[in-house]
Amino acid sequence: MRPSNAISFRASDARVAQEAQAELTARFGQSTPEEADVIVALGGDGFMLETLKEMQPLEKPVYGMNRGTVGFLMNEYRDDDLPHRLAEAEEAVIHPLHMRAEDGAGDIHEGLAINEVSLLREGPQAAKLRISIDGIPRMEELVCDGAMLATPAGSTAYNYSAHGPILPIGSEVLALTAVAPFRPRRWRGALLPRSAKVRFDVLNSAKRPVMADADGKPVRNVMWVEVRSEPSVEHRILFDPGHGLAERLIREQFV
Repeated sequence: MRPSNAISFRASDARVAQEAQAELTARFGQSTPEEADVIVALGGDGFMLETLKEMQPLEKPVYGMNRGTVGFLMNEYRDDDLPHRLAEAEEAVIHPLHMRAEDGAGDIHEGLAINEVSLLREGPQAAKLRISIDGIPRMEELVCDGAMLATPAGSTAYNYSAHGPILPIGSEVLALTAVAPFRPRRWRGALLPRSAKVRFDVLNSAKRPVMADADGKPVRNVMWVEVRSEPSVEHRILFDPGHGLAERLIREQFV
């Protein structure tokens, strides 16, 4: 990363993030995102995802400092040597998933997800899903609380909590993971090539309604959901040397 003279600071609504933004802008100045060499996001992982999506059209790198809780996508917060840290930062490029879904009214919804696209039951009854890969039905009926398709960058988030695998950041695969599968009871999910196009059809949606979610953007009462990787969209994220995504994904498996 080349030295950055112009920085645009963005902060979540959390008081600690707002205080950090005020201190940093007083010390280093504040540029507009269009003028900046780098965007510095102050908050948690959710705010980082929002920032990456908002800044993607500008093709600006985003460097996060943790003013939230987990902060998996963030660097440690320090305010004394920020210009040096930005100059030495390592860049990772990640590609999101593209979701296309039809709801019960026949409306089509589209969205991008950096971590995962998930389907979750909306009512007391378990969901029933048919799963097709590249147009070929692979599972006629999955009875579950839900299912998701996760990227390597998102594999340590909801996917890992649902007992899905952690994927190396450079791998060309996606994780298909069930949430509390009932039938087949012991199905452990699947690893798919990044080029795969995954379709979920909701069976008996009137009795067993399902919602779809792309990184916190829900679509309720879906009839079907199609998910694929979107290689044309790139998100640039910066990490301190030795603390990049590849290292974090490995370290997470030995906690």
